[in-house]
Amino acid sequence: MKKILFSIGIIAIFSNFSLFACTNFIITKGASKDGSCMVSYAADSHTLYGELYYRPAADYPAGSMMDVIEWDTGERLGQIPQVAHTYSVVGNMNEHQLAIGETTYGGLEELWKKNGIMDYGSLIYITLQRAKNAREAIKTLSELLDAYGYCSEGESFSIVDPNEAWIFELIGKGEEMKDAKGKTLKGWTKGAVWVARRIPDGYISGHANQARITTFPLTDGKTSITNKEIEKVFLPDIETVYSHDVISFAKLKGLYDAKKPDAEFSFCDTYAPLDFSGARFCEARVWTAFYRCNPALMAPYEKYARGEELNNKMPLWIKPDRKLSVQDVMELMRDHYEGTSMDMTKDIGAGPYACPYRWRPMNWEYNGKKYIHERATATQQTGFSFVAQARSWLPDKFGGILWFGVDDAASCCYMPVFCGINQIPNALKEGNGSIVEYSATAAYWIFTKVSNFAYSRYKDMIVPIKEKQHQLENSFVDEINKMEKEMVDLFKTDPNRAQAKINQYTNERVKKVCTEWNSLFEYLLVKFNDGNVKKEKDGKFIMTDSAKPQAASPDHPAYPDFWYKIIVDDCGENIKEQ
Repeated sequence: MKKILFSIGIIAIFSNFSLFACTNFIITKGASKDGSCMVSYAADSHTLYGELYYRPAADYPAGSMMDVIEWDTGERLGQIPQVAHTYSVVGNMNEHQLAIGETTYGGLEELWKKNGIMDYGSLIYITLQRAKNAREAIKTLSELLDAYGYCSEGESFSIVDPNEAWIFELIGKGEEMKDAKGKTLKGWTKGAVWVARRIPDGYISGHANQARITTFPLTDGKTSITNKEIEKVFLPDIETVYSHDVISFAKLKGLYDAKKPDAEFSFCDTYAPLDFSGARFCEARVWTAFYRCNPALMAPYEKYARGEELNNKMPLWIKPDRKLSVQDVMELMRDHYEGTSMDMTKDIGAGPYACPYRWRPMNWEYNGKKYIHERATATQQTGFSFVAQARSWLPDKFGGILWFGVDDAASCCYMPVFCGINQIPNALKEGNGSIVEYSATAAYWIFTKVSNFAYSRYKDMIVPIKEKQHQLENSFVDEINKMEKEMVDLFKTDPNRAQAKINQYTNERVKKVCTEWNSLFEYLLVKFNDGNVKKEKDGKFIMTDSAKPQAASPDHPAYPDFWYKIIVDDCGENIKEQ
């Protein structure tokens, strides 16, 4: 989602605008413990509400048309022909275990002008309705862009199916280029320029609002092709696909020296040049995930992530030093740079209770000098996040799991939503509450109660929150693993019963999580009421007199010494005992 950029995409301004800024981590099947492919996604916006989108499968008569609706604004952009059959889509995963995530990097402002009707959200959700796997998705994206043009800023897409993972980066071409006579300049066509690369099996990748693809293998028809040969995308050895004019267009616009070799062309350096903000606010999130997965390899790139050594560009993908479980990927989404030089729990902005959050704006000034707040993966303004898990050895509708969470990823619980369900749990349904309308039955508001209360005494409250997260998420993983044999047999012998079972399981687990989170809020409210911390024994609060439950016997934990020093330095003489 969107990274607001000024001045030809050079300066990132993080403010109180309706700001979209998302994070994707991509795990190939050879890098995962169970052989699944995974992609994580956080949809971060101060105006985005956490709910689960659903589009049922459908059949359409010949000649049918569909509206293209811009995802960010709801504006009707135009119409395109509908296909005969569309697949069901739950969130960002369809019934065939194809998942697509995105982050907006913006790029060069001169290329933002619309030249068509396909916005990035429509590209994602239309493709999910029409493609069964990652390679079909690339073909579909290519054809949609060529036919209907593009009207969004620079985007990075994560495309994952049960067997492969790809990163696809695109940017528009801006306004139509014309010659002196007003005719369309030769070499300019509507749509976008783009590059898609398959992530090698056994590796992980990611992107976070900064374009990441640099140089890439040029077409040889065997491992690399352009969209002019898009039908070859299904050949298993093809690992790079790109628009035929991705380089020639850059030369036409004067963005890349026409005398330089095509082999030296770098997509991100041309269309989204990296600056301090792109590194510190964006690449740093990818760096910290890579660092968690291979500290020895990634430690030398910390200064790059800090925006201090921009020429020491980190790799597009890395091999982790261990294989990752789905729970490991969930934890990557909960990061605040803990244990690094950007650790948000350590500086004075964290307050006495190590709160790893800073309220916006992120760029600010004091006494004529400019400063920033860090932008971590886990952030308060997340509408929803997920870890999509695609498992090749299982029936599609059961094999694909959208581990779905709402509000802040650090304090949410990921709920198992099978990609093949055709009933959405009420707590996650579109229309159950909104960002400006409270609903006591909506998962978003249930989770927001806990997270916003936790920010007031974070280091203490996050402990029981994490215990509950891990308890529930681990139990769901265990339950689903034990269901495998039964569900494989059931989808073969009685598909209708299998459908009912995945609907029921998803609905019951979402209900369970919401019930547990309401109870967790009540527990936190009682335990930490009025700045006190009540004692517990055998799971119950200890009272001074069991006959008088109102007479609780709480602890009164002192502030840490560093906080007392700050108080003394500020107003010590005024409050000093005489």
